[in-house]
Amino acid sequence: MELKVGLTHETSITVADSNTAIAYGSGGVRVFATPAMIGLMEKAALELADQCLTEGQTTVGTLVNVKHTAATPVGMKVVARAELIEIDGKRLVFKVDAADEAGPIGSGTHERFIIHLEKFLQKVESKLTGQA
Repeated sequence: MELKVGLTHETSITVADSNTAIAYGSGGVRVFATPAMIGLMEKAALELADQCLTEGQTTVGTLVNVKHTAATPVGMKVVARAELIEIDGKRLVFKVDAADEAGPIGSGTHERFIIHLEKFLQKVESKLTGQA
């Protein structure tokens, strides 16, 4: 499949104690954590992009601008959706949203960059050896 504006992808999760605000340390309430929601949105975008890239390529997240607008209790399913809305060279921009069984819980945009995995990992490793 070729990367093109308009492609969409969804992924889902059932909220568990392991992805609550308490577990993430991002709040004191036993509800779906904002970082967990953002991670699910990023996963939808990553999976969409990965379907279209060549072997040895992947994407890395570089920007997230998201509002978390409603709480989701443990046990409820959350679906995140990513839509590719812009391609600028290696830069991909996604409209992302999430909803639970009661309705919308968050939305925004997410940016990812296409990378060659081996080169990227070499650059990261060079930080440990002081050759960055």
